[in-house]
Amino acid sequence: MKSVVIAVCAAVALSGCASGYGYGGGGYDAYYDDFYGPYYHGYWGHDGAFMYRMHRHDPYQRDNSGHFRRGPGNGFHGIHSHGGGHRH
Repeated sequence: MKSVVIAVCAAVALSGCASGYGYGGGGYDAYYDDFYGPYYHGYWGHDGAFMYRMHRHDPYQRDNSGHFRRGPGNGFHGIHSHGGGHRH
């Protein structure tokens, strides 16, 4: 029983870290101003634009308005957006 409780606690802790906004660590993949609200996943495309999707099965959309960026700025916070399957 103790190992089940430990496994559940570990899973909850890991999911909380993976789904957060990325505060409290370095090496952010991008910076985001929350304009679109929570999004499901995103990545930097080959052309340098950030591609994101709002829900798991949605198609990726291109951020043409600069709400995701590579460096920090006023109103932006760091995010980790690799690996997929995480709500940011």
